[in-house]
Formats: sequence, structure tokens, C-alpha cells
Amino acid sequence: MISVIVPAYNEENAIGDTIKNLFLIMNQSEFQPFEVIVVDDGSTDNTLKEAEMAGAYVIRHPHNIGYGRSLKDGINKAAYDTIAISDADGTYPINEIPNIVHQYQKGFDMVVGARQGRHYDGSLIKAVFRIILQALVQFTSGRKIPDINSGLRVFSKGTILPYFPRLCDTFSFTTSLTLAYMMTGKFVFYVPIDYHKRVGTTKVRLFRDSLRTMQFIVEAIVFYNPMKIFILFSGVLILFSIFGVLITVYFKILAGYILGIGAFLLAILMFGIGLLAVLLKQIMHGK
Repeated sequence: MISVIVPAYNEENAIGDTIKNLFLIMNQSEFQPFEVIVVDDGSTDNTLKEAEMAGAYVIRHPHNIGYGRSLKDGINKAAYDTIAISDADGTYPINEIPNIVHQYQKGFDMVVGARQGRHYDGSLIKAVFRIILQALVQFTSGRKIPDINSGLRVFSKGTILPYFPRLCDTFSFTTSLTLAYMMTGKFVFYVPIDYHKRVGTTKVRLFRDSLRTMQFIVEAIVFYNPMKIFILFSGVLILFSIFGVLITVYFKILAGYILGIGAFLLAILMFGIGLLAVLLKQIMHGK
């Protein structure tokens, strides 16, 4: 028993084929019964009509409110505990869903399709932003993550619902979900998948959405592991301190000595604030 959630915004050229393929694949699988839920996020084209004609149950938002909110609404409406999510634009190989569910049934809390291929690599600018975000998430979670924001994944409705208040309502939903699971000890597994060329134009705004993702990464660190960000700040200040001492030693500049001492004292202060943040987190969470 599985519920497949597909968020869609102005995807009239792809949603029909996506849903038809979903029904074909799921009908041929052993995961019966199943349901396909499309969340139409205020589309201004024929997305709603195409999704209904393809046989999906459609939830409609009166206006566009966000990718993450669409997934939350779809998950809340789901009849079954096992949830699969995928996009409507034809980029994800939905034929991989049964395989991903099989992996999930081995005891993982979430199984994610890790994208690969030339369509995933994209432009140089996109690749640079991806590397930066991936480095931040890996630093935050303390483990290697092949794909931080893949939209093809399987998880439990019962497990994800308590996380909803901390998950992003917009593009960064999947990134915030990945961090939430990993930083609370959940088991996450990645399955390599091919990523296809999308049908239509992307709704992602690279610079804006990347900044929002960075914001949610910082919020996740502060909420789940505040000490980590204060250790980072302390480390940077220690480097400034060393730099100041080296300036004094090699160039005999008194300002370098003052800079070094000041940075070192600030590093100690920053570390102390981190300890207070951890204590406050424990008090607020009853731990």
C-alpha cells in the first residue's frame, strides 16, 4: 500500500504522461492498493484538467504557495503510510519507484533517488551552487550526501509528520527534510537514478532559491546542533588569531598582536555561547 504524491505548477505539457506512466508502473508492481495524488499549486494553465483526465486525485491550491507546502498537503491527505514523492515534469525515472520502495522496506527511514547524468549536471553556475550547498549540508549532517535535494524519495507518513513545523514550505523542502532526518539519527539510503531533461521550463530561480536553501541549512544547524555553527565561528577566529601572531612575528607590526589576542578571546567567547545554546536546546526539548 503506497501513496504517490506529485506536486505540480503549470505542468500541462508533462503531467498527463507522468500520471499515466505512474498508473502503468504501479499497476504492474506488487504494491497494491495504491493512490496517486496530484497537488495543483495554483496553476494558471490546464494542469488540473490534465491530471484529472489521467486519473489522479487532485488537490488544488487557489494560488501558488510553494513546492514544500504542496507536498505537505498531499502527505496529509494520503491514505497510506508509505509515501513516494516525485515531480511532474518528467525529469525523474518514476519506473524506479518500486525499486526504491523495496529498498525502503529493508528498514530505512527514507530512501532517496540520487540523480546523475548530463541533464543533472546542468550549467557551470548551477554546478558551483550545488557544490557549495552540498558542502554545507555535509558539514551540517556529518556524512557524505550524494544528492541533497532530490525530489524522488520514499518515507513514512507517520515518521515525517512530526517534522512538518521545521520543514520548508518552498523549494528547500527536500533539503530541510534530508537535514532533519540525518541530524536526528534516521536511516537514509541513496539509490542512483538517471535524471532526464524536463518538459517545459523550470520554476527554480537559481540565486534566490540557493540563498533560501542556505538560510534553512543555517536554521537546521541552530535547531538540531547549535554547537556545530559556533565551533565553525570559533575555528575561523582562531585562524585570525594565528594570522595576527604571524604578522607580528614576521613584520613586527603591533596591530597583528592586538588582532591575534582579540580574535583568540572572541573564539573563547563564541565557544562559550555555543555551550549555552546547547544547554538552552536541551532545556527547551526536555533533554
